[in-house]
Amino acid sequence: MIEKAGGALLAVIIGLAGAVVLFWLLDRLVHLLPGKWEERLKPYAYLLPAVAAIGLFLIYPAVTTVYASFLNDDSTEWVGVKNYVGLFGSEPFLSALVNNVLWIVFVPASIVALGMLVAVLADKMHPTGEKIAKSFIFLPMAISMVGASTIWRFIYAYRPEGEAQVGVLNAIVMAFGGEPQAWLQIEDFRFNTALLMIVYIWTQVGYAMVLLSAAIKAVPEDTIEAGRIDGAGEVAIFFRIIVPQAWPTVITVFITVLIGVMKVFDIVFAMTNGNFNTDVIGNAFFNALFFEMSQGRAAAIVVVLMVAVIPIMVYQVRQFRKQEANS
Repeated sequence: MIEKAGGALLAVIIGLAGAVVLFWLLDRLVHLLPGKWEERLKPYAYLLPAVAAIGLFLIYPAVTTVYASFLNDDSTEWVGVKNYVGLFGSEPFLSALVNNVLWIVFVPASIVALGMLVAVLADKMHPTGEKIAKSFIFLPMAISMVGASTIWRFIYAYRPEGEAQVGVLNAIVMAFGGEPQAWLQIEDFRFNTALLMIVYIWTQVGYAMVLLSAAIKAVPEDTIEAGRIDGAGEVAIFFRIIVPQAWPTVITVFITVLIGVMKVFDIVFAMTNGNFNTDVIGNAFFNALFFEMSQGRAAAIVVVLMVAVIPIMVYQVRQFRKQEANS
């Protein structure tokens, strides 16, 4: 453990030293230019490392992935759009798309709504109680998705008839005279997919609560008092005064969670591995690459996901620009 910590510290020190040396060299090179060119090129010289990193770690992999999506399983032969035709003609992949749509529709809205509810309720508490409540609600954020999935697998656990049930949910059902169920295998109305969504919501409500609580506290108290003087009730104050002023933060939280939901993988992989009609695009990519050993198909899945994420990213950038313009 000490050796690993020492190695990590050494890597940080070397990285920082390398960055300092790099920028010093760039600065010295620019200083060698004539005065007019120095002023023109100095900003670009400082931007060069960041642009190079973006090109190397983002743009280049994206381009190669798009190219690989038109190749065969071992990326040795051009097959055109065959991978895409195969994907959209595959029932399992279409089912994964449907599941992703369900995740997109229900999960971000649920997280924002619950985060806002918890933030409002906690804001009414005594400061000490507020801190304690928020700490407990935020705790799941400290757990990895795989760790959270393991916890919830014990909650949903089912054992065949004749064996002792260890699942918390089945224990509750049996306490009220019901029969234990294999919860993660119930495909009716995508019920098991909804159970997986609950795990993600549980981990992310704390994140939404922290940001939305800060936005609520930033609402000027005089506007709230003015609403009360005009006879507005607490519900009207919340929806007509607090929410409109906290709306930019609500949008930011919603989009951030939405992007995470579109890439969801860990929970599905750890709990069902996409079985019982619970697959999503992220898990489909993992299985295509590491189990089916089909690089072309896996790349095509990534491209589909990338294309779906781009409009949301564009919208998020526009929202940030609007916030900066208004601030």
